[in-house]
Amino acid sequence: MNRAAPIAALVLSLLPPLAALAAGAPPSSEPLFAATLTDLADRPVKLAGFRGRPLVINFWARWCPPCLDEIPDIVDTRARFKSRGLEVIGIAIDDSTSSVRQFAGRFHIEYPILLAKDQGFGLLQALGDAVGGLPYTLVVNRDGSVVARKLGRMSKSEMDMAFAAALN
Repeated sequence: MNRAAPIAALVLSLLPPLAALAAGAPPSSEPLFAATLTDLADRPVKLAGFRGRPLVINFWARWCPPCLDEIPDIVDTRARFKSRGLEVIGIAIDDSTSSVRQFAGRFHIEYPILLAKDQGFGLLQALGDAVGGLPYTLVVNRDGSVVARKLGRMSKSEMDMAFAAALN
């Protein structure tokens, strides 16, 4: 695992301007749907199976303080939007399935959690997070278009707007 990543996450958490909604042209969602990651039972999951659904993709890590702060709000917001067809996928930048499984239980995460393992930072960059900072959230509508993204912790109001945008 890249040891510079925890330092980058800490620096990003201390710099509010970098936590703004990402500017510029949104990235393509194709690298997301081309990826195969690992679920909490160590089985491969092809993200192409999620194509056609409104999605919120949240990249996070157990060692990332703003990620830990954000996850309970994601759990709550997802519960409010799930009946409308929206799904959240948490992508852990981690190699340890058992550690992530324990973490997900402690935080009562009911949405799919996948492990990026050695693909994590490459996938982050391909999806518009050039610095590989965490948390990073990508919002994709049914057509596969990226409708919102954010580097840094999302507030509850930002989550509400982003989750709703995925449904439009």
